[in-house]
Amino acid sequence: MKLIRLAVAAGTVAAAAVLAAAMLVAPSGALAAAGDGSPTDPNIRFAGRWDTRDRTAYVPGWAGAYLRTGFTGTTVKLKQRNTIDLYYSLDGGPDVYLQNVRGTVNLTPNPLPAGTHSLRVSYRVVAGSYHGDAVFQGLVLDSGARTLPAAPRRGMVEFVGDSITVGTTTSKNALTAYGWLVGEQLGLDHMQVAQGGACLVSSADGCVGLDRRFVKVSAADGAADHDFTRYQADVVVINLGTNDVGHSVSTTQFQSAYVGLLRTIRGKYPKAAILALKTFRGRYVPQTQAAVQTVNNAGDRNVFFVNTDGWVPADGLSDSVHPNDTGHRAIAAKLAPIVTAHLPASPTPTPSVSPTQSPQPTPSVTPSPTSSGTPGACAVQYKITNQWSGGFQGEVQLTNTGADPLNGWALRWTFADGQHIDQGWNGAFSQSGATVTVTNPAWSPALLPGASATLGFTGTWNGANTAPASFALNGAGCALT
Repeated sequence: MKLIRLAVAAGTVAAAAVLAAAMLVAPSGALAAAGDGSPTDPNIRFAGRWDTRDRTAYVPGWAGAYLRTGFTGTTVKLKQRNTIDLYYSLDGGPDVYLQNVRGTVNLTPNPLPAGTHSLRVSYRVVAGSYHGDAVFQGLVLDSGARTLPAAPRRGMVEFVGDSITVGTTTSKNALTAYGWLVGEQLGLDHMQVAQGGACLVSSADGCVGLDRRFVKVSAADGAADHDFTRYQADVVVINLGTNDVGHSVSTTQFQSAYVGLLRTIRGKYPKAAILALKTFRGRYVPQTQAAVQTVNNAGDRNVFFVNTDGWVPADGLSDSVHPNDTGHRAIAAKLAPIVTAHLPASPTPTPSVSPTQSPQPTPSVTPSPTSSGTPGACAVQYKITNQWSGGFQGEVQLTNTGADPLNGWALRWTFADGQHIDQGWNGAFSQSGATVTVTNPAWSPALLPGASATLGFTGTWNGANTAPASFALNGAGCALT
């Protein structure tokens, strides 16, 4: 059966018959034409790791893989093999959850208005006790309808981790995990190379180790190698180490494996920024920092340790380990500006937006602000969150202690020891000599009374790295806390 039937004008029936016959006798592995809705249709964009060896049935690996496409007409159906749970979104709307569906699944029980539409499909993570058949076999559209190229995204961010990165215990699993949230907030393609119970180190007792499996298309034993030419990540975020303690991984083993993983990722993504998160339970922290410093000292300065202290609020856990929906949203709020700061200077154009979507805010240089609040009604806390030979990571928390909102702000300080900021996030940074100025980010101009903004940055130092002695907000001094 053809996936999309072609509308044929009078007088071209014979030609259409020849075309149909050619399609029916074509080998199953043949490449499809753009617009036909088959797995090889180039208008369908597959984000993340997919096993594409069978051109009639693409299989997603790991968590968070999804497909996107545009299409014309009023209906769209999904061709499945055996029973599976899945999420789908039409025209940027809320994700709809379908359980135990198979065969030709109608995603438009209520037909759409005639015109151009967008579709995103994500399958439930096949892991643990769940063994659904996540296999994409194509789309069925209206007669005469066709797929359209998926809207381009600004870039690609990949998240590497365990059940926390999967989104275990959240309401929609991978779709309510911090990685998915960050990717969607920033308008990026995104992927969670994560498995419940995964470790960094492949252990003798069978723990899935990302030190070896990162290069695979899935976590399954015997999985094929992933084809890294399918996409290049701009930023890779690692959150590993929570489970290694339970598998008797020594600190020496962990540090060595972490260095190895960093080097593997660098080999696959030569230009990506790599962010090594401090695990939320604080495990193997010195070893993670030492691994980052090892590759930094070897010349790879595009790898960073990220301190996550305070990222998960008191009500942000569903148990003693896993963040709930509130926790993942809080993590995403902290992580998104850091990812933004490490995106390439010239990302791909902002994606086109479907009729029911609003464009994602794009960070830009902020003009000199004007403030309606009381100048200098502020408090500042400065701290160094990580330091290594010649480099450091810092954080400045700015609080509006006045009675009025600050509708635009500029914070200024002067370094005493020649420190220089390389890059910053959650604000627009500039430096002239020893003086640093940070203005509000374009997407968050106001700072309400009692509210705080946390500014992060990385920089260099030589000889000493003392804290600035004073800070000024819009020209007036702030209290140091």
